[in-house]
Amino acid sequence: MFAAALAVLTAVIWLALLFGRGFYWLGAVRDDERIPPPARWPSVTAVIPARNEAAVIGESVGSLLRQDYPGPLSVIVVDDDSHDGTAALAQALGEGSARPLTVLKGQPLPAGWTGKLWALKQGIAAADRSAPDMLLLTDADIAHRPDSLTWLVAKAARDQTVLTSFMAKLRCESLAERSHVPAFIYFFEMLYPFAWVRQPQARTAAAAGGCVLLDRAALYQAGGIDSIRNALIDDCSLARRLKAVGPIWLGLTERVHSIRPYETFADVRQMISRSAYAQLNYSPLLLAATLVGLAVTYLAAPLLAIFGGGWPQLVGLAVWVAMALSFVPTLRFYRLSPIWGIALPGIAMLYASYTFDSAFKHWRRRGGQWKGRVHVNAPSLQ
Repeated sequence: MFAAALAVLTAVIWLALLFGRGFYWLGAVRDDERIPPPARWPSVTAVIPARNEAAVIGESVGSLLRQDYPGPLSVIVVDDDSHDGTAALAQALGEGSARPLTVLKGQPLPAGWTGKLWALKQGIAAADRSAPDMLLLTDADIAHRPDSLTWLVAKAARDQTVLTSFMAKLRCESLAERSHVPAFIYFFEMLYPFAWVRQPQARTAAAAGGCVLLDRAALYQAGGIDSIRNALIDDCSLARRLKAVGPIWLGLTERVHSIRPYETFADVRQMISRSAYAQLNYSPLLLAATLVGLAVTYLAAPLLAIFGGGWPQLVGLAVWVAMALSFVPTLRFYRLSPIWGIALPGIAMLYASYTFDSAFKHWRRRGGQWKGRVHVNAPSLQ
């Protein structure tokens, strides 16, 4: 009876996921449409927070300075207390560039702010002096193709979006990256179906913090960066604020790439566990429900397929196959073999362990660690 009930439950769960969440698994919301240019190209200022990013800042800033954007574009880099020469490397890129580049020395981090958002606050304040129409918030490890900004601005102008965001294509070369990165995108789209993000009537709101184009007036109408000053998942928090003001859009892209490497499983675990518990609002009950839910959703089917019997075994096998097939479009986007789809249950359990690790670090007052800093909910490291 238990096996039969489990078989029915996992089948219902996957029917709901595959057909009731905007067909997220197809990865169909992309930047593959051709958009006519707007009547006027608005002015844009790109703001890049950077903390010890010497390894990637050259490629990132250089890609912005080489944009083919027809309108006014300037770049501001906020050096967030780096000690590896990030500021000097960024400053050197501006020499001889046709695009204005400003490198700001960040002020000390005040209480109640995360480091990235405080850096963005300072960069946006500097941008306000020239009053650009739009702001491009992008990370120091993001490289842009020359036409990325042109496409984003044209999209925003045509659809009147107040937030337009690319989900940067993450680096996927090491074993750790190949086994985690496509699943990260798959799970993100499951949580925030992109087809729902772009629907004004839907409550779902999300953005990818590596590349976010904002209408500057709409940002202040939504409360400005100050309104999310201590948000660990700042991109989705910002998206919720902006969606209350106007339409937003988030899609997959080949135009923007993350160049930060995650060579080991420990690197990936740190990246995911930094904010996983924040996604659950730091709730032990939500944590327990999530861990149980992940086990039922991803483990029940393969366990039934391997150890079950009769029709529950057939249902388990069918669900496992459907689960693997739903992963294939994301794997193709990352040019990986569909065979990885079979491993999705195991990968999901790795993510479950990282979520618990995130909660454990929070309980030890060490949550949200990144580049020597701890999230505002925890005391400073000694």
